[in-house]
Amino acid sequence: MSASNSISPLRVVNVTRYVMPLREGGSLPALAEADDGFNYVLKFKGAGQREKALIAELIGGELARRVGFKVPEIVFANLDAAFGNSEGDEEIQDLLKSSQGLNLALHFLSKALTFDPGATQVDEELASRIVWFDAWITNVDRTFRNTNLLIWKRELWLIDHGASLVFHHSWDNWEKHAMSPFPTVKDHVLLPRASALEKADEEMKQIITSELIDEVVQMVPDEWILASRDTETAEETKEVYAAFLKMRLANSQVFLTEAIDARKALI
Repeated sequence: MSASNSISPLRVVNVTRYVMPLREGGSLPALAEADDGFNYVLKFKGAGQREKALIAELIGGELARRVGFKVPEIVFANLDAAFGNSEGDEEIQDLLKSSQGLNLALHFLSKALTFDPGATQVDEELASRIVWFDAWITNVDRTFRNTNLLIWKRELWLIDHGASLVFHHSWDNWEKHAMSPFPTVKDHVLLPRASALEKADEEMKQIITSELIDEVVQMVPDEWILASRDTETAEETKEVYAAFLKMRLANSQVFLTEAIDARKALI
C-alpha cells in the first residue's frame, strides 16, 4: 500500500439537475447531475451539520485516498442562485436555497452494492488499516448499522467521512481530544477482521507525513471555515486541524491500544 503525495486541487463542477434525495435524515444528500455529464452524490452545506460536515468529508475522504484507500472522486459542486426554483418539495427547496454557492460532491458509483459483512469477507490487513484510519480521524460512522462501505467492481470503496473530526463541533480542549482513545471503535464494522492493527499502525505512520496532512487541510475552502465563526481567520483554524491530526498520529498508541482491547473483547 503506497500513498500518493501529489495533491491536485479538486475539480469544480456546476450542478445542472437535482435527480432525487438519496436517504432520509438530517443531511439529505442527493443524486445530482453536473455540467460534466456525470452523476454525483451531492452533500449540501445548508444541511445538518452545515459546513463542518463538508470539511470533515473533504479532509477525511482525501486523506483516505492519499493513503491508498479507494474513495470516489471528490469535487467542489456549485449551486447557482436560481437552482431549485422549480423544485416542488418545500423542504428540498429550502435546502437548495440555503446551499447556494460551493458545496461538495462524490462521484456516483453506478450499480455499487452496500457492503454486507455477512456476505463479503474483507482481507484482514485491509480491514486493520481501515479501522486504524477511522480511529485516527475519529470517524464514528462505519458501523454494522451504517457501514459507509460499498462494493464496486469487486473492490471495497470508502464513502461518507462527514462524521469524522468530532472535536471540531466544540473547539474547547482540542489537544485533549487529540490525545484521547476512540471508544466508538468497538462498534466498527470491520473490527472483527482487524487482526493486524499493530502492522497497520507501523505502515500508516510511515505513509502519513506532516506535509501530506498540511496539503489536504489546505484544500478546505476558507469560506466554509469562516461560516462557523470559530476562529478569527481561516488559517488559524486550518492550523488546528493539522495540529490535531499530527498530534493524534504521533500518539497513535492511545487509540491503537483501545482498538486492540475492543477486538479482544469481541473474540
